[in-house]
Amino acid sequence: MGESVVILSVRVTPRADRNRVAGVQGDGAVLVRVTAAPTDGQANKAVLETLADALKLKKSQVILVGGETSRNKRFQISGLSAAELQSRLEP
Repeated sequence: MGESVVILSVRVTPRADRNRVAGVQGDGAVLVRVTAAPTDGQANKAVLETLADALKLKKSQVILVGGETSRNKRFQISGLSAAELQSRLEP
């Protein structure tokens, strides 16, 4: 049996007051706010760490696969099914 892999759409707000997962938009994208500036990959790193922490995963299980220079990003999440992912994102 192979490991579960899910692609997660994320909408990022840089320079926020704190790092946090702020909910889910109507289109299913997860809202993530980070304190880092969107320069030199700082925000991308902060988003990855914030997602890994919120999902209780290792950073190596969260990989940026699209949108490196955009506010709209796609992350590959390994080790969780879509249902597990959704339940961990709920408040």
